[in-house]
Amino acid sequence: MIDVKQAAQSAASFVYELYRDKGASDVRLEEVELVEDGKFWLITLSFQPPPTIGVLLQKPSRQYKTLKVDAETGQVLSMKIRELEYGVS
Repeated sequence: MIDVKQAAQSAASFVYELYRDKGASDVRLEEVELVEDGKFWLITLSFQPPPTIGVLLQKPSRQYKTLKVDAETGQVLSMKIRELEYGVS
């Protein structure tokens, strides 16, 4: 079984590779979770997307993705948009 560090590295490598040509940068580890049955790691990463044309002076907001990583092989199985919750009390 891979540990949390290996799962995070696998997820980050996947994101870097996927978005390399699009200019995404500053990938950060945000959350990690080993699901209850121990078969998968859920790794949430954030990154700066490339600026869009016409909005070059604005700082782009971070994008958040949750990646499902196989706990045995380290293979990334899925990637989903991670919506942030604000103002939850």
